[in-house]
Amino acid sequence: MFKPLSVFIGLRYVRAKRRNHFISFISLTSTLGIALGVWALITVLSVMNGFQKELRDRILGMASHATIEGIYEPLQDWQLVSKAAKKHAHVMGSAPYINGEAMLTNGRQSKGILVRGIVPGKEGQVSEVGNKMISGSLNDLKAKSYNIVIGNELAMTMFGTTEIKEMMDRNDASLTVIIPQSVVTAAGVIPRFKRFKVVGVFEVGMHEYDSGLAMMHIQDASRLYRLGDKVSGVRLKLDDIFAAPYIARELVERLPGGYIVKDWGQKHSNLFKAINMEKRMMFIILFLIITVAAFNIVSTLVMAVTDKESDIAILRTLGAKPGMIMAIFIIQGTFLGVIGTFLGLLSGIPTALNVDTVVSSLETLFGMKFLSPDIYYISELTADVHWDEVFYIGIASLIITILATLYPAWRASRTQPAEALRYE
Repeated sequence: MFKPLSVFIGLRYVRAKRRNHFISFISLTSTLGIALGVWALITVLSVMNGFQKELRDRILGMASHATIEGIYEPLQDWQLVSKAAKKHAHVMGSAPYINGEAMLTNGRQSKGILVRGIVPGKEGQVSEVGNKMISGSLNDLKAKSYNIVIGNELAMTMFGTTEIKEMMDRNDASLTVIIPQSVVTAAGVIPRFKRFKVVGVFEVGMHEYDSGLAMMHIQDASRLYRLGDKVSGVRLKLDDIFAAPYIARELVERLPGGYIVKDWGQKHSNLFKAINMEKRMMFIILFLIITVAAFNIVSTLVMAVTDKESDIAILRTLGAKPGMIMAIFIIQGTFLGVIGTFLGLLSGIPTALNVDTVVSSLETLFGMKFLSPDIYYISELTADVHWDEVFYIGIASLIITILATLYPAWRASRTQPAEALRYE
């Protein structure tokens, strides 16, 4: 179908100077529209991939790949559960934990937080918080010492602008932990509370944890929440986070009844489902830009067919078959799509790879922070280019462009020489 003569004429129609400059203008806008759509798709999807990856890494740096919990009550025999779980080939580490809600107070300052009781020597097997300490160390959490480690933003909230490190050096950084349990005394029912000394501050770069998490030794948490030898569960680190659902099912089969195994996707399912939904919707919305540009190609070719009716008629009288005429205009429209797609790829990939530099420059230019850390989970914009997505975007752009050429090309092939040359 695509003979050398068809290719030659089709490309010549693209680059030839037309009498109707309006057609040239629409051709230009069609090409730029496709380029804009491809550029926007690559950039936005890469940014959303980077956001998802950064969010996942930061969550899993503080959370866990999987957890084993009791169905009806806290774990009594967590040592046996941990030992059984570590026999799995894909489990790299395990550590017990106690979770509880509390309120921190310091003078007039108060803040609701999540308390996590840990074993300092085992915490490094399941989280990265030990590497995120900006002051102190997890090893300072000793049993029966009632020490506590808090997030950087939480420290700023509770102690104001005072240098927290200097206060810790003076042993002057203390907070009262109040839990939602009460005790009956002669004075009436009062909430249970305990004074803790701040011995460390961490910063993971995620507002949820930096402003709302406090960590203490698991024995201190056990006394505070009156759990005795029980724990909330066992946290696991896996060698492949994407295999967590399958590993969780295998662990359930290996463990006796009375336990529930949850992977990180289940614990944060709503968040990641929302991100995936937004990503799909953004793809559809931005792909409409390419679709609109493709409709412009339809308009361009329809007008080009009308403008070239006499040329088509002459070719038909010289023996050109309808298939050859159709190929000429398919090549003309496809060429516009190829140029637009190439320009989109040429601009979209570098933008996605350097989005942090681009955003930083824009923030400096406008004097504002696009992602405020107290509003968004991630305060810095990153991108993660998935080359398979780039490939599919390019292919989809070319396919929709080719489809857009079919009707005008078919219409051109139906041109009757006698009718077209009647008034020439």
